[in-house]
Amino acid sequence: MEIRSIKESELLSALDLVWKVFLKYEAPSYSKEGIEEFKSFLNNIEEISRLNIYGYFKDKDVIGVIAIRENHICLFFVDDKYHRKGIGRKLFDYVRCIVSEDITVNSSPYAVKFYHKLGFTDTDKEQTINGIIYTPMIYKGI
Repeated sequence: MEIRSIKESELLSALDLVWKVFLKYEAPSYSKEGIEEFKSFLNNIEEISRLNIYGYFKDKDVIGVIAIRENHICLFFVDDKYHRKGIGRKLFDYVRCIVSEDITVNSSPYAVKFYHKLGFTDTDKEQTINGIIYTPMIYKGI
């Protein structure tokens, strides 16, 4: 198993994983507008190309994805067959070594407890913009 940058040839597979996990765990609490907004983001090649995307690979299969822009986590998804196995923690630790400042995220309702477990704290209450439900958070490190 390894963590590394997603190659261009692996991008569709990584985004498919993100979409699959989103539909199962996030979409049930989102409005139709929120689901479409997220889908639109994933299909926006210009936006996706601005991200640094890293994958957790088992053999040649991507089983986890974390994407950052500067110090902000934009995508963070792990294949549900691998939930609660430390993959998310390893992906986060990898990014923590790259980012030299506080890390921010807009957590979905499903992931709030996970981010708290990683050491993030809420910076505001839950919000909704264009159907996307999130809680702004920050990780200040040690």
